Amino acid sequence: MSIFLITFGMFLLVMMGLAVGVLAGRGPLKGSCGGDTMVRNCPVCKGDDT
Repeated sequence: MSIFLITFGMFLLVMMGLAVGVLAGRGPLKGSCGGDTMVRNCPVCKGDDT
């Protein structure tokens, strides 16, 4: 049970750490291609869905 609580606590710390950037006024994390709208224009994957 203690391993579960330690793991759960670590997950909470990570989630709170990621939320700090959003609370500080930065936008949410985006994918390397700029999100779903840029998939067809991505220079890296060139729109390949695989």
